[in-house]
Amino acid sequence: MNKNKLLPLAIAAALGSLSSTSAMAAGFQLAEYSATGLGRAYAGEAAMADNAAAQFRNPAMLTYLPGTQVSTGMIYVDPNVDVDGMNTTTNQPTSSKDFADSAVVPNFYVSHQVNEQVFLGLALSSNFGMHTKLDDNFKGTQFGNEASVMTMEINPNIAYRINDQFSIGGGVRFVMGEGSIGAKSSGGFAPKGTTLKFMEGDDTSWGWQAGAAWQINDTNRIGFNYRSEVELNLEGHAEGLAFNLYNGGTSPLTDMVQYAGSMGLTLPATAELASFHQLTDKVAVHASVNWTDWSTFEKLEANIPSLSVPSQIVKQENWKDNYRFAVGATYQLNDKTQLRSGVAYDMAAVDDANRTITIPETDRLWLSLGAGYAWSQNLTLDAGFTYIFAKDADVVEPRPGIASDASGAAFGGKFEGQTTGSVWLAGVQATYRF
Repeated sequence: MNKNKLLPLAIAAALGSLSSTSAMAAGFQLAEYSATGLGRAYAGEAAMADNAAAQFRNPAMLTYLPGTQVSTGMIYVDPNVDVDGMNTTTNQPTSSKDFADSAVVPNFYVSHQVNEQVFLGLALSSNFGMHTKLDDNFKGTQFGNEASVMTMEINPNIAYRINDQFSIGGGVRFVMGEGSIGAKSSGGFAPKGTTLKFMEGDDTSWGWQAGAAWQINDTNRIGFNYRSEVELNLEGHAEGLAFNLYNGGTSPLTDMVQYAGSMGLTLPATAELASFHQLTDKVAVHASVNWTDWSTFEKLEANIPSLSVPSQIVKQENWKDNYRFAVGATYQLNDKTQLRSGVAYDMAAVDDANRTITIPETDRLWLSLGAGYAWSQNLTLDAGFTYIFAKDADVVEPRPGIASDASGAAFGGKFEGQTTGSVWLAGVQATYRF
């Protein structure tokens, strides 16, 4: 790891960066920015302003937060993801159970009203993260045995209330990230467990976000937010047989040399259109449509200057843009207690032909419940729970027409199978208003 970047990554760890997790939105995107939103399946987030966390999904919503507010919380994520199938070359059944790690996703937010028009905010959270690791005995590790992305974001924001109807906001995003991906032989031309490809690195980069809110009338509101893509160039090292073969070494199978190199990783742009509608004094409904530019995630390619062929494909991905649809409801039980619920459908960022085992991307259905309790005039406590049903999805590797997959088949054969899974999430949030 690049020593020049140890300090910012250490800061990220101190602030509560992701240790390891499996992404619960499409691809390796994280939706879990607050436990308040978790209880309504993150429906209508760009038009909601429960607490200072609202700025992470739309900085314009800062204009709905009077005074100074501090909000912090965490969400526990417990995925259960399995893959079962057959090595069709050797006709052997194979499986890997529960290969995505559980994790805690923390957050911290501050908002401050400067005057009637200007509002400031600071968000510390994460928008992307994942970690999968297949069992060593799984007979498909030649196509990929592990993958991880870990990020932390520091996001200062400013918002301006134009008038009683319109607000705008924006902010810069300082993203600290690290990632890795690897593949090991499960037989064939190299001993089982031989590292075929492994690449890891870290980087920091900048992005931005901008949002707007339209208060149509006293009971109806629309919000929109756009977050830019962030280009990371993960600098670190690579190793493995696939790289040794381009090094002119006399013993490529046994000399696991580490090569300095880098790997580009694009964190895609996102957009959200959301609405909030207060139907009665007690009942409100809210909805949102989210878009993520996953088509930018075409491949993972290492650049290793010391090799005779510096550019090396680590994994071809061929993802596509995805959409998420969510609708929720809020019920004001009494002066102190608010109940929340929501449902969401998250579309996969890959089609069946491009799904891989290491990132078993598939459609997801969210069912959520939550509650908020006003402990005092200043302190509010929130909790949320979500259960996610992941659609069973077929996986075939090597994928037709993918050269890097075809070469992997020589080190353990072909795999056909299915991924299955579900996830539950539980979170808590505390907000104090000064």
